[in-house]
Amino acid sequence: MDLSSIIGIVAAFAVVTIAILLGGNITQFIDLPSILIVLGGGFAATLVRFPLAGIGSAFIVGSKAAFTHKKVNPRDLIEDITSLADTVRKSGPLGLENVEVSDASLAKGIQYIADGYEAAFIKDAMERERDLYLERLQEGRKVFKALGDSAPAFGMIGTLVGLVQMLATMDDPSTIGPSMAIALLTTLYGALVSNIICLPIVDKLDSKFDTEEVNQTLVIDGVLQIRENKSPALIRDMLIAYVPEKARAEFAEAA
Repeated sequence: MDLSSIIGIVAAFAVVTIAILLGGNITQFIDLPSILIVLGGGFAATLVRFPLAGIGSAFIVGSKAAFTHKKVNPRDLIEDITSLADTVRKSGPLGLENVEVSDASLAKGIQYIADGYEAAFIKDAMERERDLYLERLQEGRKVFKALGDSAPAFGMIGTLVGLVQMLATMDDPSTIGPSMAIALLTTLYGALVSNIICLPIVDKLDSKFDTEEVNQTLVIDGVLQIRENKSPALIRDMLIAYVPEKARAEFAEAA
């Protein structure tokens, strides 16, 4: 569970809610037609941008990555790969049969080694799986970006609709204030959906895309080095290149 995403969204809505309660009644800020225009219109516009068959899976992958995706430390991956290389040196590839690995990509890679597949096959299979996963993650990013772009636009559309309705009843001055308030609510809803939910998730997916690309490439390189029966120390030294520069000294001291 990625608590930062959940805490950030809850905290942002809590701050807005508290500000509303301090200044008045929260029921004044609830308007179902405005919600329908922003959410319904935003989703409808997103459907226009993407194929219907892929938008559901892209939304699910993006949501899962933003809220439940577990971040893996490259340092932990290098330690696991080094340990696996040591196992192969001592017991051969079949020694990997009973080894448990938490990372799914690494687990699949060592299973390929234990099954005796050639390095070229392992490389092609793992790179294909990495690229397809990153492509799905990128599609999820595009869906949330589209929602983030559409929500404020439909908020403005709702405001214009409300203003037209207000102007149509100008003969009754008592309706001007309430009508104006409702007209502005769609702009508020659009800003909240875009800036608290959609666009922050886009940035989170960008960050996780970069992290996943590095981690899975590290795993592929590590698995191929194990398949070539390289020494654990050499594999470790080669994979340190994936660790950020500022963390390499600490990594080396821990070794």
